[in-house]
Amino acid sequence: MKARLPKSQFTGVAIFAVLAISTVVWIAAGRGLSASAAGDAAEGSTPRASSLKTGVLLVSHGSRSASWRKMLLEFHDEVEPRLLDLPGVSGVKSAFMEYTEPSIATRLKEFDAAGYDRVILVPLLLTVSSHSFDDIPTIIGAKEDAHSLAAMKAEGIERYVAKARVSITPLLDFSELLESNLPRRVKALSRDSAKEGVVLVAYGDEGYDQEWTSFFSKLGENVCQKTGVAAATHCWCGHIVRYSLEPTKEAIRKVLSNHERAIVIPVLVARDEMFQDRIIGKAVEELAAGDRVAYVPDSILPDGKLTNWVIEATRTALAKETAIGLAAEERRR
Repeated sequence: MKARLPKSQFTGVAIFAVLAISTVVWIAAGRGLSASAAGDAAEGSTPRASSLKTGVLLVSHGSRSASWRKMLLEFHDEVEPRLLDLPGVSGVKSAFMEYTEPSIATRLKEFDAAGYDRVILVPLLLTVSSHSFDDIPTIIGAKEDAHSLAAMKAEGIERYVAKARVSITPLLDFSELLESNLPRRVKALSRDSAKEGVVLVAYGDEGYDQEWTSFFSKLGENVCQKTGVAAATHCWCGHIVRYSLEPTKEAIRKVLSNHERAIVIPVLVARDEMFQDRIIGKAVEELAAGDRVAYVPDSILPDGKLTNWVIEATRTALAKETAIGLAAEERRR
């Protein structure tokens, strides 16, 4: 879905709300129940916590790029056996938020058809955005966001309220993955760090530009500390800049005006030819700076730490679900 207009009134209170919603979102079993009625129904019919059938749903943004989808499906194959080793996990599926199947709705229907009691949804997204705060909760029926609903209708994205209870784990920026991933990739391209600057290129988000800017400023500081490069800056390449090459070119020019060499790093979960080749790669090519610009069209994946993060995020969500289930059992006694 395309990002919404900037939210100038977004405050620290709203940030807390984002984190709260991202941590756990409950979907009442059955459609049309009020929150209190659904809670009462669940109290009387919830299976014992130890017998709940739990599925894990890995959700990524979605792309028309076959190579992008391939990387995410390869990641699924890597993480699935370890997720199935977690006590209580009976199945693992992957879904794409938009552009391609299998969609979130398709996968939730499959979990329902197989009789799952609960689903832990793990978003493979970089940081807070309209996708995490509005779109995914609206798709699964946890939120009524008018902008998201309109975009879903326009883009043919189905909304589905699962019979299973659905919880959403925290986002990727709560792990330390990028704090090791980015320095590793910078070091691989570096020659003389004291004379180099880094350009971090990411998708961006119109509605949460302030939060993305803060997040990437911290990532840049971390890259400088761990690699010894003289400076780091960032720019966007997605809808917020209308997929223009110019922000990337301008960021590279800025680095080259003060340093001998620029290292350009795509901060994108997987490889998509549109971004790594036709936007970032083309920007590098058009600058024609030769060896002064180092660029490899790679992505965050593959990274073993992402697998570990997904495992730990799921393990934490399972523990919370189990605690809630045990508390419900205790109240029924």
